[in-house]
Amino acid sequence: MSEAEAPARGRRERRGGAVGFLRDLVVILLVAFLVSFLLKTFLVRSFYIPSESMQNTLQVNDRILVNQLVPDVVDVQRGDVVVFKDPGGWLHPRSAMPPQGFEKVLQAVGLAADTSHEYVVKRVIGVGGDRVRCCDGDGRVTVNGVPLDEPYIVIPPGESKASAIDFDVAVPEGSVWVMGDNRYASKDSRYNQDQPGRGFVPEEEIVGRAFLLNWPLNRFTWLGTPEDTFTGVDGARAG
Repeated sequence: MSEAEAPARGRRERRGGAVGFLRDLVVILLVAFLVSFLLKTFLVRSFYIPSESMQNTLQVNDRILVNQLVPDVVDVQRGDVVVFKDPGGWLHPRSAMPPQGFEKVLQAVGLAADTSHEYVVKRVIGVGGDRVRCCDGDGRVTVNGVPLDEPYIVIPPGESKASAIDFDVAVPEGSVWVMGDNRYASKDSRYNQDQPGRGFVPEEEIVGRAFLLNWPLNRFTWLGTPEDTFTGVDGARAG
């Protein structure tokens, strides 16, 4: 190879290397988007928290990851924090602008939290077949006659009851009874008993169970049910 040909070959190799890098980058991005889309569709989905109803477990603008295998593959359990579609009449209409442009694309493929206003986040207190009541002599919620120790709830100063209103319900099979952790600032099952669903959430409306608070990073934590909160509830129902 002559000295005149060497620079030309070097330029071609650099161009080829750049093209190859861009091609590989495009492939990697396409695979990442495809994997994210499949995860969102079948396994995991991200949501943001728009209200104070689940404080202090979840704060406004927190981001959570939701396991979509619940309840289709894994049964929903008492104490689960679940995301579900509004059964009708639970949410006040909002005028927030829908996502636009690139944000809409990111939400579609699961790379950004869903910011739509058609989903509700609450904690499951009773499942199908349970009798949920409030309040007992100590101001506690009972399930199948067993009083619950609920360390996650927020009650305003001066209040002692786990609910501002009394209720006594039998949860139909295939449905759940849900309540917010911020008991005096949550429009949950208690306040929707006049709706067609009588305050119960059909399991088919549940998107999944929240298992991880992933944003902001200083609040990064796994979400679960406090140990012993529902101990004895199943046995009481069987008896």
